[in-house]
Amino acid sequence: MIYSNESPVTFQDPLPEKVDVAIIGAGVIGTSTAYYLAREGHTVLLCDKGRVAGEQSSRNWGWIRQQGRDEAELPIVIDSIGEWQQIAAKVDNDIGFTRQGVLYAARTEQELAGYEDWLRIADQHQVDSRILTGVEVDELVRGTPGQWAGALYTPSDGRAEPFKAVPALARLLRQEGGLIRENCAVRTIETTGGNVQGVVTEDGPVRADTVVCAGGAWSGLFFANLGINLPQLTVRATVARTAPAPNILDGNAALAEVALRRRQDGGYTVASSGTNEHFIGADSFRYLLKYLPALKASVRYLKLHFGGDLVDRLTPVRSWQSDAVSPFEHNRVLNPEPSAKALRKMREGLARRVPEIADIPFAESWAGMIDVMPDVVPVMDAVDQYPGLYLATGFSGHGFGIGPGAGRIMADMVLGKPARHDLSRFRFNRFWDGTPTVVGPGL
Repeated sequence: MIYSNESPVTFQDPLPEKVDVAIIGAGVIGTSTAYYLAREGHTVLLCDKGRVAGEQSSRNWGWIRQQGRDEAELPIVIDSIGEWQQIAAKVDNDIGFTRQGVLYAARTEQELAGYEDWLRIADQHQVDSRILTGVEVDELVRGTPGQWAGALYTPSDGRAEPFKAVPALARLLRQEGGLIRENCAVRTIETTGGNVQGVVTEDGPVRADTVVCAGGAWSGLFFANLGINLPQLTVRATVARTAPAPNILDGNAALAEVALRRRQDGGYTVASSGTNEHFIGADSFRYLLKYLPALKASVRYLKLHFGGDLVDRLTPVRSWQSDAVSPFEHNRVLNPEPSAKALRKMREGLARRVPEIADIPFAESWAGMIDVMPDVVPVMDAVDQYPGLYLATGFSGHGFGIGPGAGRIMADMVLGKPARHDLSRFRFNRFWDGTPTVVGPGL
């Protein structure tokens, strides 16, 4: 199910006068952070301008993978898989969680050798990644045999149904006493002497000594209104799901130009490589130099476009008062049209790699806007300019799998607990303090 502005409101708890922590954005990161804070006995309000998981958190591939992660992210996603497993047990696995592996197929020996570099990182963290032969790939992916030189494979990686998983986590949050309010945009924060004192929502103010912004693709705009530059851009990614189809794959696989995930409903979630799109706007030029390393690394996989609402993107609204309607209220659910080119490439990839399901109809297709940082890894940090404000954004297409692990990180940070892992890679100030940009593995 893909959310839109017409989707019914499910969570509409009363607006409290005061909570310990207010969280902006009810995607997987914000919902996870709220859940772990509430589980510790803290009062929490989770607000979203649209719907719980209305945007990218329900539109992603549904992979929960360790394989190929940035080395700094890997310990967090290892925790996250364990957390997803516990969450699935609490909701009787209605979220479709299972650990049946992630496979990256290689067409050539050279490509396969590139995958072998990951094994060093996997070994350091006791991840069960290994290299498969072409014959072993054919046993796992029942397509056209003899296509592959081999593959990188991680049997312990998992998958779940995103549009079920995050709302299920929201229901667990409610059981822990957390409050959730959909269709309730947070316009800005309130401060006294520079310190956070609460949030101003479209339905009224709420006092809180701590605020966490987990606004996904909207975080940069929210911060612009606070006078803070957050160098965040967005990328459109198109996904489809098939009708029920023969079982030619149990887990998740990237097969050159097409990627597949077996679904709980008997079909497949399908995506294609090389069809992610960035629509040029004012921020594209503002942050061009910071993104040059990422653009160079992703030149084969990312397309740049000037089309669509170019004028609006070149002249965005960047400031408003707390008593004025904010841009968030004009676009409750970001619901872009899927790319016709991407859907065509999916069909071509299926025909080439797994012809047995090539003619299975697409029951639905959609697109989402992925929030990206210049180094393709997230920000998880306190915001020095406003004591009491925290930021968790820019998960660059990796957010669903890492969500519960990142939520625990943010909850611990808010509570002043020692960090579970080295978080220096995720500092907000890395974009401004001269730290060299090291680009992560990509979308």
